[in-house]
Amino acid sequence: MLNFNNYEKEYGERLKKNFAELLWLFSEIYNNDLDAFENLCTLMYEGYKNRKAGLKKLDRQREKNPDWYKSNELLGMMMYTDVFAGGLKGTLEKLDYVVDAGCNYLHFMPLLESPKGRSDGGYAVADFRKVQPSLGTMKDLEKLTEACHKRGISCCLDFVMNHTSEDHAWAKAARAGDEEAKKKYFFFKDRTIPDEYEKIVPQVFPTTAPGNFTWLEDMQEYVMTSFYPYQWDLNYSNPVVFNEMVDNMIFLVNRGIDVIRLDAVPYIWKELGTNCRNLPQVHTLVRMMRIICEVVCPGVLLLGEVVMEPAKVVPYFGTVEKPECHMLYNVTTMATTWHTLATHDVRLLKRQLDIVNGLPKEYVFLNYLRCHDDIGWGLDYPWLRNFGMEEVPHKKYLNDYLTGNWPGSNARGELYNNDPRLGDARLCGTTASLCGVEAALFEESPEKLERGIRCDLMLHAYMLMQSGIPVIYSGDEIGQLNDYGYHNVEDKAEDSRYLHRGDFEWEKAELRNTEGSVQEQIFSTLQNLEEIRKTYKIFSSDANVYTVDTWSDEVLGIKRVNGTEEILGFFNFGDRAYKIFMNMDGYQVLTDPDAIWQDADGIALKEYGYVWLYRS
Repeated sequence: MLNFNNYEKEYGERLKKNFAELLWLFSEIYNNDLDAFENLCTLMYEGYKNRKAGLKKLDRQREKNPDWYKSNELLGMMMYTDVFAGGLKGTLEKLDYVVDAGCNYLHFMPLLESPKGRSDGGYAVADFRKVQPSLGTMKDLEKLTEACHKRGISCCLDFVMNHTSEDHAWAKAARAGDEEAKKKYFFFKDRTIPDEYEKIVPQVFPTTAPGNFTWLEDMQEYVMTSFYPYQWDLNYSNPVVFNEMVDNMIFLVNRGIDVIRLDAVPYIWKELGTNCRNLPQVHTLVRMMRIICEVVCPGVLLLGEVVMEPAKVVPYFGTVEKPECHMLYNVTTMATTWHTLATHDVRLLKRQLDIVNGLPKEYVFLNYLRCHDDIGWGLDYPWLRNFGMEEVPHKKYLNDYLTGNWPGSNARGELYNNDPRLGDARLCGTTASLCGVEAALFEESPEKLERGIRCDLMLHAYMLMQSGIPVIYSGDEIGQLNDYGYHNVEDKAEDSRYLHRGDFEWEKAELRNTEGSVQEQIFSTLQNLEEIRKTYKIFSSDANVYTVDTWSDEVLGIKRVNGTEEILGFFNFGDRAYKIFMNMDGYQVLTDPDAIWQDADGIALKEYGYVWLYRS
């Protein structure tokens, strides 16, 4: 019997509260392997003892206010530290800019050591305890997180759970014949079992990395590789894998990471005869990770990367009584937003928001317009068919429109993973370029530029009105455009996602202080919107949020209500002006008056115009 008094009091009390469930879950999934469980308990306590005093103090503060991350004051920015400022040291020097942009949550894209040319953008980790040398050192990361905490900035880091690089020490040992190391992966002598998997398991990248297995000539064996051949899938049915990955996670949070982004979490449990996606064991593992954090580092949050439709995303919150992830990405809404811009039709977006807004308020989504990745068209096609939109031709239309290959489109993007056989492709591009800013500047058209900037700001205003935490992709706050230079870089040329991963343009960022510049118009307006959001408590997570009818398929209406307070937001996704007839008594216009006309009958939105209306 475990004696909780053998631990430091604080830790012992937390463990006692959670011990029974953790033991039960671990025993259930790992067939009562109590030796492995004892090892987990040991590494958990070591992780707690190694946690710095400042981080423990932050844990205690957040324990007293467990909903701290649901505040309307939280605003995120995601970035690659190398393209932002040359690495960790440079990012530390640029924190004043982050604060100026109004951000207090930084998501650092993959930082950990990975092999050049075989990293999938840093998602093939060779060492979970080393920073990529070109970015800095683990000590540099600690200095950066400490500086962020002093400024009230929380830090997020990707934790690649599903696989390791083939250059990881475990993989190298397996390749050398270490049987224990081989048990951490999935190896097969012939195609018999892999072929059985392939009958059911979908392919992640059917054009660039077909299949789910890779033949290793030197070993004369197949290894499971769901993503790319150099990313070997981990075998979580082996408790050693779970324990050692948890140990790696605790190591990272002890470097000052506040939010652990669980990369590709739906894939982590493999079972023959299934599609190896979203299996019940995945939820057991995530629930155990949540419990472990609540014992070791209760100030740390779990962010799930689940790129699937809402029905499959929501279970990763767990239940209110047995929570799993604290936050999830609002992936489908992001994709639906760009569908809406291309079609000028808000009906699918309205339906999507109604689904999200109908969930318990405890469920927190991260909302975003763009990120490091492509836009995948995982839309609700069964519903869209009611309006004559068939999947293959509709995807082609969206891609044609957003690459500027449709008559009248000013969007500028590029295709990713184009598969002509299936009539399918994903899309890349920065927010500003997709909104028409790039085309307007190229054509030197003031009219188009005004419209493109307004479109960009309308989308951000709509994102900030949603329920959840808004996250800006670094560069969007100054309207950064596509970077076509990647075509000339050997190890990037085949990956069009580098179109929107260009170096941050600091010279153009300085123009945010020059009145009338593109950068100033976008940056200052976003500053104003962010300040409004922080000031009015109606933007907090306890407000009721729902869509409202606008009597137009081109205009989205969102309403937030909390007691006697309410905010109405109207967003015109159409390329023509639209009048909203309403009684304006008691309403105050909070946003840019240049996007609207106002009279006694209501408000007229310009093309791509928007407005926030407040009353109490």
